[in-house]
Amino acid sequence: MTPTAPAAGVSPDRESRLRRLKVRGWRRGMKEMDLILGPYADALLDGRTEADLDALEALMEENDQDLYLWVSGAVEGPAEHAPALAALRRFHDLG
Repeated sequence: MTPTAPAAGVSPDRESRLRRLKVRGWRRGMKEMDLILGPYADALLDGRTEADLDALEALMEENDQDLYLWVSGAVEGPAEHAPALAALRRFHDLG
């Protein structure tokens, strides 16, 4: 696989971080979370602020089983993840 050059105006560190987050979105360990986080990461990461990326990274550190329950709305997620969960739910039109 040939590495791609960073997009115009994107630092190599940020490009590496975005690439890492996209891979983590698609390689969760629970197929349902792959299908929830993968498309979200592919579609939205490039335009996000560093704070948004920090929040997504923190969310991705959580256990997939818990994360699935929070995203699906079966269980309320922790307050510190509320903005990231809300954005993820909006992306998938989950209300």
